[in-house]
Amino acid sequence: MAEEKSLEHKIVEQRKEKVEKLKELGYEPYAYKFDVNAKAGELIARFGRVKSQEEREGEELPSQEFSLAGRIVSMRVMGKAAFFHIQDESGRLQCYIRRDTVGEEFYNKVFKKLIDIGDIVGVKGTLFRTRTGELTLEVKELTPLTKSLRPLPEKWHGLKDTEKRYRQRYLDLIVNPEVREVFRTRTEVIKAIREFLDSRGFLEVETPILQPIASGAAAKPFITHYNALDIDVYLRIAPELYLKRLLVGGFERVYELGKNFRNEGISTRHNPEFTMVEWYMAYADYYDLMEMTEELFEFLLDRLYGPGVREIEYQGTKISFKRPFRRISYLEELSKKTGLTPDELLHNEEKVLQKAKELEIENAEKLSHFKRVQELFEKLVEPELIQPTFVVDFPKAISPLAKEKRGNPELVERFELFIYGREVANAYSELNNPEEQARRFKQQLQERARGDEEAMEYDADFVTALEYGMPPTAGEGIGIDRLVMLFTDKDSIREVLLFPQLRPERREEKKEEVKES
Repeated sequence: MAEEKSLEHKIVEQRKEKVEKLKELGYEPYAYKFDVNAKAGELIARFGRVKSQEEREGEELPSQEFSLAGRIVSMRVMGKAAFFHIQDESGRLQCYIRRDTVGEEFYNKVFKKLIDIGDIVGVKGTLFRTRTGELTLEVKELTPLTKSLRPLPEKWHGLKDTEKRYRQRYLDLIVNPEVREVFRTRTEVIKAIREFLDSRGFLEVETPILQPIASGAAAKPFITHYNALDIDVYLRIAPELYLKRLLVGGFERVYELGKNFRNEGISTRHNPEFTMVEWYMAYADYYDLMEMTEELFEFLLDRLYGPGVREIEYQGTKISFKRPFRRISYLEELSKKTGLTPDELLHNEEKVLQKAKELEIENAEKLSHFKRVQELFEKLVEPELIQPTFVVDFPKAISPLAKEKRGNPELVERFELFIYGREVANAYSELNNPEEQARRFKQQLQERARGDEEAMEYDADFVTALEYGMPPTAGEGIGIDRLVMLFTDKDSIREVLLFPQLRPERREEKKEEVKES
């Protein structure tokens, strides 16, 4: 590792010298602009890749001059000529530069001695095909645009170290072009969700990130301090209670797509900073949202895979999105797995505790009764929910913002959508009875007093808002990160976050880097 650092340090020093030599020769090593009229990927898509000898004989490539800019990612110098590839955001294109075309002085003094792999350059020239049929730009003019002081990762091995890929995502994007496609897909998913909701009359809004009360979901918040007001505030764990205030105010369909923050563990499925879309629809219930969710997935599949595609492969498993999605009861399914009746799951703390201990649920004795029930569900039921499945009708005790189920006041009208054993969506028929909401908040305060850090706080202003009247409403939240994992076939949430949070590097290593630089 020390030898590698030392070698890189020498390369950096050599390239700094090249920066000065470029300046001496009249070139700006960090240019201001360059006029581009073509992209590498577009030219390849337009004129094709390798062609047979017969196809090449009858082909006429355009005589016009194309101007491209990008990073040099490979180079092969052969005396009086050289081949290199430039990479822009659309792809890679081979370039061919000759001493006789660009001039002996430029070729020998600038290109061969001062231009390196990793440099960003502008090129102008015309297209031709090599003897092997590869589309190539014959360079008439090359302009240095940005000098790369550090070498790219070694050509044949690329950037494989997972932590380095996350820590230096810019390098990952340079040397692993397929990673760029993951984030293009992420953008397409977000755009499509917005289009889907906008087309159905929803209004996109923004609500506070810094909130005086941590509520709207079961989660431990991040705390910060508001100097101007001299109060502690929380990074929001959910926008739910603010969005529902807007329905009280007269908006009937609203959504927000943005960041939430929950001070919880990091895993392949969880990241404390994550992106969600939440929407609320007046005069609807959770049945309407199940149908709407199925429509949303059809819309996304059409956009990402083509019209009519209803099956994709994820981690080697075929996932079918043909409607209707399967629907199962929370308590009935858990009853099958535990051997306890739904009534026992709701009321028999002793039997639930015994089952939790049998299954080695961590800290089972310290958990509240319904926390144990939830842990049993997560352990026994969730991993088997591979195909899209709506789990419906949760216990009221773990759903403080949802409306009671018609015909069974111990349950609520709530569903969670699971795909490949992971929760993707959560939705309710929203509780709009202010007195009942106040009682539920008080129950949450009791849970907090017993040590549950994820229990909600009492939001008095939200109760006041409900006292003015919120129409019958259905609301849903979908995690964007997990959705993108599904559509890009990634098993870790960090693969779909451009800059995932990582543990800081060791101070000794950072000090050494600063010393060398």
